Amino acid sequence: MTGDLLVFDLDGTLVDSQRDLTEAVNATRAWMGLGPLPAEDISRYVGNGAPVLVQRALPDAGEEDWSRGLKYFLEYYRDHMLDSTRLYPGVREALDELHEAGIPLAVLTNKPIRFSLQMLERLKLDLHFFRVYGGNSFPEKKPDPAGLNALIAESGASRERTIMVGDSAVDVQTARNAGTRSCGVRWGFQPETFVASPPDFLIDDMRELIGKTR
Repeated sequence: MTGDLLVFDLDGTLVDSQRDLTEAVNATRAWMGLGPLPAEDISRYVGNGAPVLVQRALPDAGEEDWSRGLKYFLEYYRDHMLDSTRLYPGVREALDELHEAGIPLAVLTNKPIRFSLQMLERLKLDLHFFRVYGGNSFPEKKPDPAGLNALIAESGASRERTIMVGDSAVDVQTARNAGTRSCGVRWGFQPETFVASPPDFLIDDMRELIGKTR
């Protein structure tokens, strides 16, 4: 099983950002006079971009309160997004080896692009990827295939030899919509969603991808 292009989700796939996202959501709720939500609930809200995350975390908010909450969330998260966020075990080693082997790597996330770029730069991973696209890089977010289609065109890879790597059904559906293969990671925020949307294969450690790209 080989790949000419590997495209990675960010939160829950490359980085464990659960605590910082939980803190940002609950800081937003506290600012609006609401109590905290459990981390496991917030994890289920992640994956479709910041506006949807905040909307799910503020289910009773009207349009004006939701807009205020989103603005506060983005400002808070900007300042605290790397307080506790770390790479998952094996991620740096896998990306180092894949990059050194000359395999095109890219990130396609629903996280806002400015946060995604800042996070990867501060984690010293930005130079591993030829392109990073975020949730506001295209008119539609994943699972819309626009971002994955653009990466395939830019890299010159074939769809048959492109793999979308992620931790949720959103990533599997993105791959299906673009006609590529999908790899699910057993860690992350929403691996339970693979039951309804199974990927082409699953891995327990990112280093397992090294053997699947040769």
